[in-house]
Amino acid sequence: MSAVDFNTLFEQFNELKVAVIGDVMLDTYWWGHTDRISPEAPVPIVSLDKKEIRVGGAANVALNTASLGAATTIISVIGDDMDGRSLAGLLAGHGINTSLLLPSKERITTNKTRIMSRNQQMMRLDSEITADISVLAEAELLGQMKQYFKKDCPDVLIFEDYNKGVLTEGLIQKLIALCKEFGVVTTVDPKRKNFLSFKGVDIFKPNLKEVKEGLNLLIDHIDLAVLDQIHHALNKALNHHISLITLSEKGVFYQQENEARIIATHVRNIADVSGAGDTVIAVASLVYAATKNMQLAAEIANIAGGLVCEEVGTAAIHKGNLLQECLLLLK
Repeated sequence: MSAVDFNTLFEQFNELKVAVIGDVMLDTYWWGHTDRISPEAPVPIVSLDKKEIRVGGAANVALNTASLGAATTIISVIGDDMDGRSLAGLLAGHGINTSLLLPSKERITTNKTRIMSRNQQMMRLDSEITADISVLAEAELLGQMKQYFKKDCPDVLIFEDYNKGVLTEGLIQKLIALCKEFGVVTTVDPKRKNFLSFKGVDIFKPNLKEVKEGLNLLIDHIDLAVLDQIHHALNKALNHHISLITLSEKGVFYQQENEARIIATHVRNIADVSGAGDTVIAVASLVYAATKNMQLAAEIANIAGGLVCEEVGTAAIHKGNLLQECLLLLK
């Protein structure tokens, strides 16, 4: 990889416009301490110390791109409820455009409540609706996006799918066509339900587990040759341009035409892997939109994913910390 001026690159992030569409959610944390077992059942008693709310899902991707300086718009359908208003308030507080965050009386806002003690998750309570959004909601969302593209076209659209119903197969296909019409880079973080619906996108970023499930693969050993076969299987189904596959502790793999590489992870003190995939797709999308250099995008995204794993719970990447790591590790 030729010499990169990382300071200039990170300044370029401020000039980019990013749109993130997909399933947004509220992450609620109840922090407490545990020192005894309940006399009513064999479960620990957590004495509550504090409550905290954070953004999750597609909202966390938007938080990451905004943290890196990009002008960010979040697009989704939420419930017409207190959780939805709290989520919108958190996003707006970070400078994210929430005008395309559409409330619906037919849905509730996804809220994942985690009970935490000693920096460990004791239990998680999920409140959500996972059915596809209605035909009317889909049409409203598409109409709003067409107006948005005409008025303030983004450089990149990130599809963040958590199988909660916002990204329907029809909406996906229409939005990819819209992006091609306007010359917008498309990147995807998929889940199983719509795994093979993102035909013709620029970057397709599943993790290894999602690839195995999406392509019905039974494989144990992973090396460059196997990943090359996976890329071509994906490309046959999707006709996409670039595969970016996260490999957990083994790093990330990317392939663009005949250029392929596994990028190893850097040594970290891992506290929590929650939200690491959100950070990887956010950083890879920004770097690729700025440079069209996939190796550089994968290298920086790999570093960013490791950095956020050092924190408990979902957390956005810190721009200054990522820059320093890039200067240290990619010189």
